[in-house]
Amino acid sequence: MVHRIGRLFVIKSKFEAFLVIFGLANGAAERGAQYLAQYPGILGKILFAACAVTVLMAGGCILDRLDPAD
Repeated sequence: MVHRIGRLFVIKSKFEAFLVIFGLANGAAERGAQYLAQYPGILGKILFAACAVTVLMAGGCILDRLDPAD
């Protein structure tokens, strides 16, 4: 039963990968906006950029893990 539930969390196609990356990007943009409101000025912009770069790095790792035959 645990194996069947675990299969739901496996990314099998590029479409699913892009949906996950889109969700990560939405969350990072929201968090970055909170940083901009909480820390006005250059520090907020640096933290916003850190959120964006994190999504780029995670998205690259997700896409690299997919089967190259897709």
